[in-house]
Amino acid sequence: MRRVVVTGMGALTPVGNNINDMWENVKKGVCGIDTITHYDLTDRAVTLAGEVKNFDPTEYIDRKEVRKMDRFVQYTMAASDEAIKNSGLDFDKEDRDRFGVLISSGIGGIETLQVEDGKGREKGYDRISPFFIPRTISNMAAAWVAIKNDLHGMCSCVVAACAGGTNAVGDAFHYIRDGYADGMICGGSEACITEFAMGGFTTIKAVTPTTDKNRASIPFDKERSGFVMGEGSAILVLEEYEHAVNRGADIICEVVGYGTNCDAYHMTAPLEDGTVASRCMTLALKDAGIAPEDIDYINAHGTSTHLNDLCETKAIRMAFGDHADKLMVSSTKSMMGHLLGAAGAVEACIIGLSLRDSFVPATINYKVPDEECDLDIVPNEGRNADIKYAMSNSLGFGGHNSVVIFKKYE
Repeated sequence: MRRVVVTGMGALTPVGNNINDMWENVKKGVCGIDTITHYDLTDRAVTLAGEVKNFDPTEYIDRKEVRKMDRFVQYTMAASDEAIKNSGLDFDKEDRDRFGVLISSGIGGIETLQVEDGKGREKGYDRISPFFIPRTISNMAAAWVAIKNDLHGMCSCVVAACAGGTNAVGDAFHYIRDGYADGMICGGSEACITEFAMGGFTTIKAVTPTTDKNRASIPFDKERSGFVMGEGSAILVLEEYEHAVNRGADIICEVVGYGTNCDAYHMTAPLEDGTVASRCMTLALKDAGIAPEDIDYINAHGTSTHLNDLCETKAIRMAFGDHADKLMVSSTKSMMGHLLGAAGAVEACIIGLSLRDSFVPATINYKVPDEECDLDIVPNEGRNADIKYAMSNSLGFGGHNSVVIFKKYE
């Protein structure tokens, strides 16, 4: 089977508006969570989130186009421009039918939905914006990237809740590996810090009500009380290995394994014994052709909810057996919150850079150990470590599980 490598990355996140700033802040353990500024917090139970900061879409997009895009698409355009530029690809020299786009969004243009519904209630629904539909639907992030770069390969959007970003990377990996494309622009984007969306997550008690930003997103900590909403986008450029080498690309890491399955259990809760999530990790290991003992580091889904962190711990122990005690398992959601459909893409970028730079990021703000979450979660300080294989876990609402494995490029 064809080898697949990562040649470009771009990011717009709560801890950095480009890939280099994000990575430097992740290495330092910077917390990007703070008081919400996107809307009035009067009488709101949840006041913290991981917002993108100081973002001006006109730095990346023509002013005439900005009004046609929801924020989640604007974020995508910034991250994809950076990823493509960093990859060094010149599409004028490529077969555009052999390059595609696969970008996930869990919810799509929910800010547009909220705004236009308000207009409709006030003025009548026949007077809402003609851009309402194309701003709202989740596939538009992928569509705009394809349009801007004139790419004619497969263009699609994975919608799999919190697992979607990882599915996008994994599906793109398989698509290239199996010969359908030479390269894919893949990743995820989300912009759900709106009154409407946050109200919904608040009423199902998924997000933490704490007001202390340093005790809000605390994966695997015994005092965890729900996740923190994050926003942003991360995009990766994946290429077939020989194609990348022949054009002299700077290869960041290799993608080697992918697994995906479903708990088929509950709308929002993971299967409590972790068995199906465990099998998803095993599927990815088999796809990569490696043993559990080959994995050095797992970037955990690690949402800071009671059920997720407990079930993920059980799943890791089932999948890895005694090797689970030798694994480093950290959650970078402790720094930026949960980016939903973009989370797996952000974490894929972090893993790639971890492999490149031989550094494992920390789970920050960890204070109270939970005897039920008894893994080495790299508490509070990152580590220099020569890691060869790393795994990214994503476990989404609806029981969607996805796992991607990356290898240090040698």
